[in-house]
Amino acid sequence: MEPDDTHESTIRHFLDEGLITKVLRPIKSGKEASVHLCRANRSTTGEDLVALKVYHPLDRRDFRDESIYRDGEWIKERRVRVALEKKTRFGREVQGAIWVHREWETLRTLSQVGAAVPRPIASTEDAILMSYIGDEDEAAPQLHRYRPEPREARDLFDQLIGQVERFLYRDVIHGDLSPFNVLVWEGRATIIDLPQAVDPRKNRHAEHLLERDVRRICEHFARFGVRSSPGRLARDLWTAWTFADLVPEELRGLV
Repeated sequence: MEPDDTHESTIRHFLDEGLITKVLRPIKSGKEASVHLCRANRSTTGEDLVALKVYHPLDRRDFRDESIYRDGEWIKERRVRVALEKKTRFGREVQGAIWVHREWETLRTLSQVGAAVPRPIASTEDAILMSYIGDEDEAAPQLHRYRPEPREARDLFDQLIGQVERFLYRDVIHGDLSPFNVLVWEGRATIIDLPQAVDPRKNRHAEHLLERDVRRICEHFARFGVRSSPGRLARDLWTAWTFADLVPEELRGLV
């Protein structure tokens, strides 16, 4: 299958920059973006294979109501604020750029503390090049398609709750965490799709979003025999973050 024609100029940019040498195949196509598996230039990316996430043109994007995620953000220019509120074409262009920029910055922030997210490599106003999870024959499956044995289920659950804690340590809440945006490969869970991530220092809905993220993970793993208390887990994480007592176990002694 050939790449979407609307993505051709974006793909050409990464080819011309010497970051990728070939688009191998599409990995997935969603409402807001498509992801392509690419052969990478190891000398410029440090990778053999990379994932290129290209956001669709404005007329093809399914913009969700992101007011809950934008809470606490301040847009200095009044005309931009008005355009965002009225959802004009200009406002949609700004919203699209914010969406991509937020995901890029969040990936950078989390990668710096070794969080289980794809490593960001390069970006444009409508695309992000990042490390790929899987091999040339098969992309890592989404968690909702994966059927772990009971012992592995417990391990994956612990990994993900640990990642929620690590995210919070860097003032990040995913905001839309579910089995659909977790990949599993060789026993390790990787969290993807972060454009809606929020900063709990600014967003009034942050505690609710954290509780929802934790609850979705707990409910999924309950199907595989993992017992947990999502309300208590979320409260404990929030309390530890609130009182600046949140340092992931692996980072203790390093900060």
